[in-house]
Amino acid sequence: MTIIKTVPPGEASGVTAAFYAEDIRDLGYVASHTKVMSLHPEAYKAWNCMVEAVAGPMDKRRYELVTLAASLGIGSQHCRLAHGARTLKYFDEATLIRIARDYRNAGLTAAEVAMMEFAEKLSRDSASMTEQDSRNLQALGFSDEDIVEITLAAAMRNFFARAVQALAVDVDSPPALSAGLKQALLDPLTCY
Repeated sequence: MTIIKTVPPGEASGVTAAFYAEDIRDLGYVASHTKVMSLHPEAYKAWNCMVEAVAGPMDKRRYELVTLAASLGIGSQHCRLAHGARTLKYFDEATLIRIARDYRNAGLTAAEVAMMEFAEKLSRDSASMTEQDSRNLQALGFSDEDIVEITLAAAMRNFFARAVQALAVDVDSPPALSAGLKQALLDPLTCY
């Protein structure tokens, strides 16, 4: 539980109130990370702009798979749960449970698996990455632009997840997640 004192939703004003209203519109509640990050509104606004710049032109299914893999590599419950809920737009629950448990054996394409391996490795041990990691993606048909997008999406997830972990932000459980999906998203994190 974070020790950071946040602004209660009923007391929010200005930019903070706008961040809270966006969460209520999109999620139905104000996320714990929004409450904490809103204490530095300029940085939080810049973060949201960065997400839009990277994720905006990117295929949304690809973005969510990269995010789930990066979150796995970081060990982020926050991001696994939040993006697990978002990924339900692109996969049925049974498929997403298989992806959450073991994306390598979940019926994804070879390119999707390689992309997720890349994002997970970047998040777990970026110093060990070499040009071969990018060449592996090229061999599966990813363009240079695709590889940069995948890299930026994973690196962005590292920035945000590490910040909320360091601040001990409460982990929200999105209401869209069934108990089975929530468990599948969190179980792989227990081995790190």
